[in-house]
Amino acid sequence: MPVLLSSALHHQLLAEAAAAFPHECCGLLFGSPDRIDAAQPCANVADDPARTFEIDPAALIAAERVARSGGKRLMGYYHSHPNGRAEPSPRDASDAARDDRLWLIVAGDRITAWRASAHGALHGVFDPVEILLPAS
Repeated sequence: MPVLLSSALHHQLLAEAAAAFPHECCGLLFGSPDRIDAAQPCANVADDPARTFEIDPAALIAAERVARSGGKRLMGYYHSHPNGRAEPSPRDASDAARDDRLWLIVAGDRITAWRASAHGALHGVFDPVEILLPAS
């Protein structure tokens, strides 16, 4: 199933990745299975943020609590690959929960979407998801 990403959010993610360079940016995605309504930047607390990412656990726990109490639904995550490709790496696959959540990956001027599942086509974890951008 494709996912809708607004032009404003598309621009926000590209700008955030560019501003974080040479480190990886990361954050949380909110919305429904077929639409991303908001992206929340989070601190990258990885030991080596130029090569990997780790979303601040406090931000992740807070988002889960808000969702459980009827707030915005956490539907996925995003991060950038400053010197890589816009697809999940083997490291991403080893770190990913197979929870059917969406992963957006930003590399250069490109954003791709992937769903983390138990038996994905890429690295046994990720399946590609089409991103729909509304006409400008």
